[in-house]
Amino acid sequence: MASDTMGLLLAVVVHSAGIQDRVGARALPVRLFLRFEWLKPLFVDGGCTGTLIGWALSMFGWNMQVIKRCQQRIFKVLPRRWIVERTFAWLSQARRLSKDYEDGVVSAEAFVKIACIWRTGA
Repeated sequence: MASDTMGLLLAVVVHSAGIQDRVGARALPVRLFLRFEWLKPLFVDGGCTGTLIGWALSMFGWNMQVIKRCQQRIFKVLPRRWIVERTFAWLSQARRLSKDYEDGVVSAEAFVKIACIWRTGA
């Protein structure tokens, strides 16, 4: 899932559980580039390390900045990380997304989009 700085959904990609997240994560920048090629700073989670960052730089010219979790056992608000966490909290309020009801990835993506529309009140 990709969101803007206000936490609004830009793109979502759902894949099967048989695909590792690091492999499936390449579909998200492709989907983002098709609509928002002008995006410049991209902040990603610590799980998006490895070849994804170099791949996005070579394919789209995007410099991804990794926001890693605080290693200490104290609460600390990290810049930009809370935005996606807040969006996930909003999505957790959608009952339909609380369980795996969907048979296909297309309907799962559609219900994520519907939950984001419901949340923003559009």
